[in-house]
Amino acid sequence: MRTPRHFWKASAVVAAGLSGALVLQAMTGQEGGGSRAGGAPGPVTSKAETTELRVSGDGTSAALGKRDTGPFSMLGVTWSDPSARVGGTVEVRTRAAGTQNWSRWLTLDGDSGQGESGAARGGTEPAWVGPSDGVEVRVDGKDSARLPKGLRLDMVDPGSGEVTALEPAAYVAEGAEESEEPTPSTTVPDTGTDTGTEPQPDATLTETPASETPPEPSPSEPTAPEPSTTEPSVPVTPSAPDTSSPTPSVSVPPAPPSTAPRPPITSRAAWGADESISPEEPGYLPDGKIKAVVVHHTAESNDYTCEQAPAVVRGIYAYHVKQLGWKDLGYNFLVDKCGTVYEGRKGGVDRPVMGAHAYGFNSETTGISVLGTYTSTAPSTAAMTSVARIAAWKLGQYGVAPTSTATLTAGDSGRSYTGKTWAKGDQLTLPAIHGHRDGYNTQCPGDAFYNKLATVRTWAGGPVSGLTLKSVTGNSTSGTTTYTKAAVTVNWSATTPAALIAKYELLVDGKAVATTAGTAASAKATLTAGTHQVAVRAVHQSGRTTTTSAVTVVAEATAPAFTTKPNLALRTGTVNTAAVPLTLKWKATDGVALKEVRLTAPTAKTYGPTTTSASHTAKSGAATTWSLKAYDRAGNTATASVAGTPVILQESSATKSGTWTTKSSSSYLGGKSYSSSSKNASLSWTFTGRSVAWTVSRATTSGQAHIYVDGTKTATVDLKSSTTKYRDAIWTKTWSGSAKHTIKIVVVGTSGRPAITTDGIVYLK
Repeated sequence: MRTPRHFWKASAVVAAGLSGALVLQAMTGQEGGGSRAGGAPGPVTSKAETTELRVSGDGTSAALGKRDTGPFSMLGVTWSDPSARVGGTVEVRTRAAGTQNWSRWLTLDGDSGQGESGAARGGTEPAWVGPSDGVEVRVDGKDSARLPKGLRLDMVDPGSGEVTALEPAAYVAEGAEESEEPTPSTTVPDTGTDTGTEPQPDATLTETPASETPPEPSPSEPTAPEPSTTEPSVPVTPSAPDTSSPTPSVSVPPAPPSTAPRPPITSRAAWGADESISPEEPGYLPDGKIKAVVVHHTAESNDYTCEQAPAVVRGIYAYHVKQLGWKDLGYNFLVDKCGTVYEGRKGGVDRPVMGAHAYGFNSETTGISVLGTYTSTAPSTAAMTSVARIAAWKLGQYGVAPTSTATLTAGDSGRSYTGKTWAKGDQLTLPAIHGHRDGYNTQCPGDAFYNKLATVRTWAGGPVSGLTLKSVTGNSTSGTTTYTKAAVTVNWSATTPAALIAKYELLVDGKAVATTAGTAASAKATLTAGTHQVAVRAVHQSGRTTTTSAVTVVAEATAPAFTTKPNLALRTGTVNTAAVPLTLKWKATDGVALKEVRLTAPTAKTYGPTTTSASHTAKSGAATTWSLKAYDRAGNTATASVAGTPVILQESSATKSGTWTTKSSSSYLGGKSYSSSSKNASLSWTFTGRSVAWTVSRATTSGQAHIYVDGTKTATVDLKSSTTKYRDAIWTKTWSGSAKHTIKIVVVGTSGRPAITTDGIVYLK
């Protein structure tokens, strides 16, 4: 049987040894819930237990001993006077459900600090502790100050509905009817009889604060109807107006377009808000304009998962409304550590809704709270990005620059966390995006988060920060200049999150030649021949721009040239039949910048742009082609080659005159050589080639020889050597082309060392 939407409360005398009362509340919606008929998301039931704390005789401390409880995931300590605050330390620890594992002691922020007009109770910030079934509490007053009266522990079970932050905010069709509500939760203590009426508190209890009726709205706050729960969850620029239809008695301020895109927002329906527990109409800022954004943290554990975040939001909602007696959730927006944004207080995300998040300044600000505690650890980049996006969008509706300041009028006297004080009516100049601690004596949003607010302002207001041109990929880079035939790929990075960047522009000589999304980190372009200046310009969603320093890029398509064609020449050195020493020569040039010359055959070798020769060896009797490829910096190439065959002519093939003796040794070419000490004894060889080398053996007793080329004496060579050498090419001669030549050696008959020993000659054809 379906029953009308309503509140119900029940209480039971707590077990012996507990001080005070245990009160169970079910905030009805969709029991076990999370979906309406047809599969659309629906409200999720939240439940709560409360129990009084045992206060010491002098009223300066209080405690709740370790004990079992019903299931809960969020808790807070509250007291009767909403204007009071705990000056000491409030600590709790909990037991993970179904285990014997107790948490460390968790310190609760001693004052929620929002200041809802007409609140029923005061309280700490609620703390998400995860599924738990045991608890212990201790409260120590500061400097022996008396604690507020009516101290109690409030434990909230936010329900396990299937709605998640990942469901689209527009999942519920417009005009969909509210489902009927189920009967009250079966966790109500069994009275033994079914009277058909709501359970009544036990008459022996001295206090049942959970049954206090939420206060009427303040007369000073404009009222408006409950908004549609079909807020779109995708960015819209300019922001689309809320199309919910107000009741005739409510004046709803307009939803002006924003200068910044609207980020995705998970609607109240999508996170499972049970609208029946906060039936009051929303209120709006008196002058309909938001002047500043106040940033909060929820001062609870960071151990929640992103899948649990909707339950955390529901827990805060239930705590604010049912435990503190507020008309609705205090924050305008909430953000989890994965960056998901949740609609907080109802009234239209694009309207200037009056929140309860910054005592004395609610009437001019909107509040964004990040789930978790950020005293020593800053929020995730995803969370801070979402804060910046929401702040930029809301401020952009009213022409407020996120990096500017705002002048706010205090609605009451107050004191900041740093000790600054003011009277009601005073005007305070604060950053347009500031921390809760700037307008209230609280640590919120935590030291680590507060120290990041300058970054959040820059992200929200621009321009893009940390923009760096990392590289330009053409064909090659030399120093600060990149060379390419035509195409380049430019790579960059920025520290501003991509979600806040409208686009990037690739600039060539100051003109945009390519445009990419703000999520991009590279772009390509094709350049005309010549020298260019290339840079990257980032356009923030605000329209402000940042441009990198320019780099030089040279585009050219002309190939290099071999101004000296490759050629070969025999060189001095030790000769083997498998390795005749020779020199490869060339010269390559380029009109812009020669990069290198590569030998590609018969072996691979790379030479710098100024190198014009290299020493190699070649196999005797084998024709070998030597191939070169020249590269310029832009990647253009040119090729050239030369072929040659080294040929060994043994001493036995020479024409002899005078006395010569044959000598045998494996150290000689072919195992034999000629030796002579006779003055004017000679050997001559005739060949056709373009380079020649005379090959000898050398020792300390070796003498000298004259060398004649084509009948003309060209050199006298001394074969003396301090170390013994065999097969030594001691003299070479090279011509520009191949031709027939005769080489003749004549023994000088050097005094004291007349002997010479020769293997023969090597020529290159």
